Amino acid sequence: MMNRRQFATGLALCGTGACSAVYGAARETKRGRRVKLVEFTEKGERKGVVEVDKVVKTDEEWRKQLSPAQYEVTRQKGTERAFTGALYKVRDKGIYNCVCCGNALFHSDTKYESGTGWPSFYAPIAKENVATETDLAHGMRRVEVLCAKCDAHLGHVFEDGPKPTGLRYCMNSASMTFTKLL
Repeated sequence: MMNRRQFATGLALCGTGACSAVYGAARETKRGRRVKLVEFTEKGERKGVVEVDKVVKTDEEWRKQLSPAQYEVTRQKGTERAFTGALYKVRDKGIYNCVCCGNALFHSDTKYESGTGWPSFYAPIAKENVATETDLAHGMRRVEVLCAKCDAHLGHVFEDGPKPTGLRYCMNSASMTFTKLL
């Protein structure tokens, strides 16, 4: 747990721009890496594991590709307001993909109503397709969920979900697209 002094120091560093340099350096180590992902058919069936290059783009390239809201959430670790996301009420059978790179993230079979106002899932479509990191922002300790292929911020995972996992992947609609299954 972060104490007040650590929190204040972190705020002071961010005010000087040093935190972006620190976080930028951490992201830099991921660039050019290869990653193993699970691919799925148009029917949502698991095809197998493939090894691909991580998707790396400049801020300018991401801004051209994404809407302002998508950019804010996925590249700047933003959060959309509760109960406003386009995918919050989607109940169709399908796959939720990364808005930045198309990587399959979640299947509708694991989506449930958590009452939080964001699309919630109890498991990713494949553990290989998402990554997690400790998030100490806002004076609290959380677990951030990222796309394993492009490092897009998706949301956070909490340990208050339903069985069988007990997890709640609380995702931003702006970080995903939805593909209805045939």
